[in-house]
Amino acid sequence: MAETAIEEGETNKEMEVAPALIAVHPLEKSVAVAAGAELRVFDLEGDSPVSLLDDSGGPLHADSIRAIRFGAKGRLFASAGDDKLVKIWTTDSWRCLHTVCSEKRVSAVAISNDGLFVCFADKFGVVWVVSLDGEEGNQPLVNKKAAPILAHYCSIITSLEFSPDGRFIISADRDFKIRVTIFPKKPFKGAHEIQSFCLGHTEFVSCLAFPCTPDYSQGFLLSGGGDSTVRLWDMTSGSLLHTCEVGVQAELVESNGDEVCHPAVTAICTFPVGSLIAVAIQSLHGVMLLNCDLSSRILSVAKVVSMGDIFIATSLGVSSAGRLWMITGASNILGPNFTSLARVKVLAGFQMSSNPESSENEPVMLEDTDIPGGEKVLEKLQGSLLSAKEEKALAAATEAVKMAMRNLLIKKQYSEDRRELRKKSRNDRKLKQ
Repeated sequence: MAETAIEEGETNKEMEVAPALIAVHPLEKSVAVAAGAELRVFDLEGDSPVSLLDDSGGPLHADSIRAIRFGAKGRLFASAGDDKLVKIWTTDSWRCLHTVCSEKRVSAVAISNDGLFVCFADKFGVVWVVSLDGEEGNQPLVNKKAAPILAHYCSIITSLEFSPDGRFIISADRDFKIRVTIFPKKPFKGAHEIQSFCLGHTEFVSCLAFPCTPDYSQGFLLSGGGDSTVRLWDMTSGSLLHTCEVGVQAELVESNGDEVCHPAVTAICTFPVGSLIAVAIQSLHGVMLLNCDLSSRILSVAKVVSMGDIFIATSLGVSSAGRLWMITGASNILGPNFTSLARVKVLAGFQMSSNPESSENEPVMLEDTDIPGGEKVLEKLQGSLLSAKEEKALAAATEAVKMAMRNLLIKKQYSEDRRELRKKSRNDRKLKQ
């Protein structure tokens, strides 16, 4: 491999950007957005912005937030990222209950269904567990201790989920693997029993989700990856049931000489009722809707909803009301125009039926004034109401996210000399010496 290609792996950290993220309370009581180090929350029930309470001192987060999510039926919320902090919030007062310090930058977070445990994964491939022990009403605790529970050897963990029944914790990584692990009754002693491995992706796995219908409530898993596919699995056996080539279906796969460029699937979101799945794909100016027929174990494209020439979703969230919340944007963009931009859009009008191809199932993009919370929610979540110039800058932001994701998750190749030099300059080696 040419030296220039090898040096391509040496990306400057200051050029690293993080995608804007969105999370929706399962009952649509509130919406949270992470843009860079900023965590923005809007109370939809109270129709007002939320002031976060953190008694630990210092900034809420000091670096890009990489993971946010609601859990325990919306009672808890977790945020984590490049500052090596995991913050656990109670959503009734939006007060930080616990701040957990990680040894490495955090890449994913998950909350157990009963609200007793929070798990988070780091860039070195270790999953850690924190016990809450029903402490939601206690005083905030800074640097609550976490214990390692499992690991993917030296592979960045990209997604972490508890199964709907709470039996399994599922972890996906940069090296194409999905691991289904039985979550133990005593997780601080480690999770040693692996249920299955779901193997089939040919590039990094980027996201996980669970399809759920009344007839098939457990046992199935969805994954999206850098190979432009969404895959359906039987997670108890690890069997691949079906593969949907969403990049090909959306005509986004390009050939550049000898190299074929596959835009990554960046987010998958399942609706609470019915078989509909929303998929965000790099380079897709909109969102793809899939139908998941669990009886026949088949994924099929229902339709592609266009969002114009600028909007490429970086994160998705859905509520029990059936509204699909989407965000595009990025943080830490260098240049005079902007440092952090986000744009929120909402799709509504989904008919939660078993047939998403029905003519009655035509989602509509809401105008800003029709979004729950109206322009007030956009001012809070976006940081401001964007000008036309800033709207155009979002295209550059999403392109920067695409490049950053590739630099982070595509495995880098080094010459033998470069590999030895990197080993000698490792921070942990320096500390030991």
